Amino acid sequence: QVQLAESGGGLVQAGGSLRLTCAASGRTFSSCAMGWFRQAPGKEREFVAAIDWNGGVTYYADSAKGRFTISRDNAKNTVYLQMNSLKPEDTAVYYCAARNLPSYRTGSQFPYWGQGTRVTVSS
Repeated sequence: QVQLAESGGGLVQAGGSLRLTCAASGRTFSSCAMGWFRQAPGKEREFVAAIDWNGGVTYYADSAKGRFTISRDNAKNTVYLQMNSLKPEDTAVYYCAARNLPSYRTGSQFPYWGQGTRVTVSS
């Protein structure tokens, strides 16, 4: 089992930045690929970014490329999502997720999820 707790959400103006943090506990964090997803009001949850076990490979949705950066600190059991140049369409609840494998491929499943942190971007 992996327990995940997100933080860092809030209200920000368009063009601003936020850094989301996901603290993990339980199963060996360093053996898990990690991901960030989001769900906007009235929409399905969508993939945002993922990172493999040692941070060597990252993946981004087209909407996140060039603006968001996923990173991890295995010594702190933490994964981050730095979000810059935020847009109103980035408004959503952001979820951290963990795989029980070290790598990620498009469409990989994430068995473990946090409760989410809300991000609101005002225009």
